[in-house]
Formats: sequence, structure tokens, C-alpha cells
Amino acid sequence: MSKNPVTRLLRFLFFAVVVRAVILIALGLTVRHRERLPGEGPAVLAGNHNSNLDALAMMSLMPLRLLPKLRPVAAKDYFFTSKLRGWFALNIVGIIPVKRGSGKDGGNPLLLAEQALDRGEILVLFPEGSRGEPEALARFKKGIGHLAKARPRVPVIPVFMHGLGKALPKGSALLVPFNCTVSVGEPLYGKESYDAFVAELEAAMTALAAQERRPAWE
Repeated sequence: MSKNPVTRLLRFLFFAVVVRAVILIALGLTVRHRERLPGEGPAVLAGNHNSNLDALAMMSLMPLRLLPKLRPVAAKDYFFTSKLRGWFALNIVGIIPVKRGSGKDGGNPLLLAEQALDRGEILVLFPEGSRGEPEALARFKKGIGHLAKARPRVPVIPVFMHGLGKALPKGSALLVPFNCTVSVGEPLYGKESYDAFVAELEAAMTALAAQERRPAWE
């Protein structure tokens, strides 16, 4: 992420004005258990993934003073399809790029994420990997388990979002105003078994989803 003061100002204005106008005003966002969100880093916000708005919505939950520490973890191949798109992803959104499949070659695809936690940053990531069907949870990948095991003292906070998958679903470019809610779970910590941690996180997310009071027409 750039240390250029102009770029940092652009990032601040993007989140303070554009993102908050869309997420908090155009859509509206009800947050349950906001007090469970971390007040500082290092920490991991682990959310369900149904919409292009998910990362921005999760980042909007945090105070602007923490914006320099907020780093979404995202697939490198998705964002770096052009120089402009890559620049925006790195410098304005502030992503940590992950090369999918790099672990098969013996590398550590989460090395940059681990280093970010060591710097006291707050990661925003999606254990499901790619976006799924609106309001439906998919099976979690093992990456979050490996990350939690590597940094067992760092809290992983499950965040379930409802409504964003219908406000801007996968494949759509049209924003539809929809009542959106966010439920924040209790922090979890890494285990010796990364499979056990993934199962625990899935159970916590499923429990948060079950608390949603959805109208009959959904």
C-alpha cells in the first residue's frame, strides 16, 4: 500500500465519502453486537461472501482512525487484470494480494497476511473464497485455519452479513436498495488443528445466520 500522502488522502476520501454514502446512507446498515469488533489490531474479520460490496461494508464498520490498518485479503488474479484496476486495489482499497494455488508449490500464500498481522493490522477476509449465492453459506476453505494456527493469539471475529447479496449480487452492476444487517460474533482463536478451527468458525457463522429474522417472502 502506498505511503504517498496524496494517495493516502484519496483512500481516506474514498472510504469517508463514497463508501459510507453507499453503505450507510443508500443501503442502510443495522449492526448487531458492534461492541465485539476489535478496537485495535492485530485482528481478523472473517465474513461471508455474496457481493462485491462485502469487503467495503466490513471496512465501513470500523472507525476511520483505523483505516490505515484495514487490509482486505483478496485473490491477485481477480484484481490485477489491468494496471489501473491493480493500482486501485492496492492503494485505495488496500488489499493484500494472494496468489491462488501457490501453496501447492511449497510456498506460503498467506505470508503477506501473516506479516500484516505482525505489524498490528486488521485483515478482512472471506473463508468461503469466491462469492457464492445470495444469503447462502458455502463451505469454508482451509486457509483461515492455517492463518489462525500461525498466529494463535490473534482474534478471528466472525461477521455474518445479510442483504448485500441481494443489494449487489454476483454478476450485477446495478445497486438495489435493500435492508442490510451485520451480526458480529465472539472472537475465536487458532487451534493446533486447522480443520478443528475451520469447523468452529463455520459453526459460529451458521449460528449468526440462524439468528436472522427473514421475512417470509425471502
